Amino acid sequence: MSGGYTGKILEVDLTGRRHFFSDTDRQAAAQFLGGRGMGIKTLWDRIPGPGLDPLSPENPLMFWPGPLSGFPLAGASRVAVVTKSASTSPAKSPVANASTVSYSSIGGHFGPALKQAGYDGLILTGKSDRPVVLVVNEGSVSFRDATDLWGQSATATLTRLNQELGPDFRLLTIGPAGEAGVRFAGIVSDVRRTTARGGAGAVMGSKNLKAIAVRGSLPIPLQNKAGLFALRRELATLLARWSNYEHWRRWGATPLLLSASQAGMLTTKNFREGSWPAVANLSMSVAEREFWVRHTACAHCSLKCVKIGQISNGSWRGVIAEGPGYSAGAMLGANCGVTGFNGLMKLISRADELGLDPIAAGNVLGFVLDLYENGILRPNDLDGLSPTWGNVPVLLELLDRIARRQGIGEVLSRGVKKAAAAIGEAADPFAMHVKGQEMAGWNIPASHDFAIVYGTANRGASHQEGASVPEQHRRTFLDALGICRFVYGAVGTAPYQRALTLATGLPGDDASMLTIGERIWNLEKMFNAREGFRRQDDRLPSRITSLRFTVGPKAGATFPADKQDSLLDKYYADRGWNQQTSLPTPEKLKLLGLDKLVAKG
Repeated sequence: MSGGYTGKILEVDLTGRRHFFSDTDRQAAAQFLGGRGMGIKTLWDRIPGPGLDPLSPENPLMFWPGPLSGFPLAGASRVAVVTKSASTSPAKSPVANASTVSYSSIGGHFGPALKQAGYDGLILTGKSDRPVVLVVNEGSVSFRDATDLWGQSATATLTRLNQELGPDFRLLTIGPAGEAGVRFAGIVSDVRRTTARGGAGAVMGSKNLKAIAVRGSLPIPLQNKAGLFALRRELATLLARWSNYEHWRRWGATPLLLSASQAGMLTTKNFREGSWPAVANLSMSVAEREFWVRHTACAHCSLKCVKIGQISNGSWRGVIAEGPGYSAGAMLGANCGVTGFNGLMKLISRADELGLDPIAAGNVLGFVLDLYENGILRPNDLDGLSPTWGNVPVLLELLDRIARRQGIGEVLSRGVKKAAAAIGEAADPFAMHVKGQEMAGWNIPASHDFAIVYGTANRGASHQEGASVPEQHRRTFLDALGICRFVYGAVGTAPYQRALTLATGLPGDDASMLTIGERIWNLEKMFNAREGFRRQDDRLPSRITSLRFTVGPKAGATFPADKQDSLLDKYYADRGWNQQTSLPTPEKLKLLGLDKLVAKG
């Protein structure tokens, strides 16, 4: 393995505001690649046992680009953010503070910049005694006092740092939600994208780290540079020939809102329904006509699916936001009964400013709206607020209170699972989560495969993991490479398998790809098992099996309770896991080369 890696990891102790460099473990890189893979390997090594408080200084917050990051290849822009989750918890555990692994990723330019600064990864531990910005200028590492930025919105912070440091620096920041320790706070990038799931923003805020700025221009070592440049040209041609290329460049993910509603899969009013008639008001045609002002892209990508817009009329005129992407549009739109485009974009903008995961935020708001409609919460429980479906001003006020943990916002800042426990037993059926992480914008009765997607994801409810074992391994492999799922969805995995070999010399055949993905997935599962997660934690909320859709093309659709167990039984059998516990068998761990690692943990 002579390319694809710089051989160096930047480690920062925020307590002493010190930094040092460690060598990239080449053997681990061959087994786990980078991104999500090196993230779980390092998390397993750095957290030796269960029960570590995710908001403690000892919890590492890590940023891992992949071995293809830094090379100008379409789709190779993702950086994985890995830590112990601040948002999840098991049904039962023998230890306090139990939670899953948290992995999410973000596109834009930060990952390539970190790699070109000379680092295969960035590992943060400790806690600064005052707010700081970490500034990485290739080999130079410094800290900027961030007292003046603490309390500022994510967007204001990004604007200020961009003006101060210049456009060559790539930025990540938290908003007030991360500072306050909201359990579903995210980290916002300078292209208005959020690494949202798992509460990484809360972990970052617990370290008094307001932002990270990185500049890099160093070359990346490559085993076969000429071959990789030839593949780059081939990939660009392949992408341009994709049947949906012009469609995606024009509209991005926004059309999925309409198509999901037509398929009966759009999460609506806290998962009651799968279709939302008012979704036409939130469509790509409205966005194109009334909102979008520019299209931008992640590093080296021609799709330009990042849509930046500005509200042009009404009381929110001038508000700038990104999207609506599918997840934010579904959860802050249909799930909250929002019928107007401007109201949706104002909610998305506010979530970005506050640094909130828009999926979890929309789920929490839908939970509150449902409880209020059913008389479980009343105005005196809600600081005098009367939240009704589609009432955007009240929803904005709730987001503000959540982000600052004020009044009812303190309870809601814990996420729906823990909020339901605090409100009372009557609230529990309305809490739509798996393992404590809020479910996303795809409803299950119209597509039963999502029971496996949500239920078995190692980070808690996630819509991105795939429904079959091979697909889960394929996606995990690509996460470890740092590849965008939209781009590989267009061109397939084969170009990136070849790119891995050209960049690093590592095998990229199908068997190697699936084995690497399986190894990563199983180590994540063992991390969760060490924290006390078992089969019951792969189950869906009871509401999913008790409701019947009443509107739209899938009216009458249900998800029978007994089907969940049969799907899980088959899934565990396909994985070669114990069906009673849901855990990998000793034979499976040995086959993947994980037996000795797990035995030491």
